[in-house]
Formats: sequence, C-alpha cells, structure tokens
Amino acid sequence: MDLEELFPSKPGDPLVQLTKQDLDPLSVEELEERILTLEGEIARVRAKIAAAVNHRASAEDLFRK
Repeated sequence: MDLEELFPSKPGDPLVQLTKQDLDPLSVEELEERILTLEGEIARVRAKIAAAVNHRASAEDLFRK
C-alpha cells in the first residue's frame, strides 16, 4: 500500500505536498527541526484521536443507561 492509497490526492493537499518535498537541500539542523515539528503534529493528532474515542465512549455510555 502506498501513500496515494492511504491519502488520496486532493488539489493542494498539504500532506501530499509534504511527502513529496525534496529533502536534499535541507541542512541537518533543518531536518532535525522538521522532525521535531512532525513529532509535535503526531502528538496533536494522537490527542485528537484519544479525545474522539473518549467522546464516543461517553456518548455510548450515556445512551446505554
């Protein structure tokens, strides 16, 4: 499975643009900063997923009563 299957291309999709960016011109410092930024974004997405799962579980519990 490739990225195109996981993330179908949308015009101007920043994720697709990010994965296609040429990393060769970037310095080691820029690459390390990029990793830190991406790790921060991963943490933000994981927190959003956890909140969505918790919200759904709370709603399901409410309607079971």
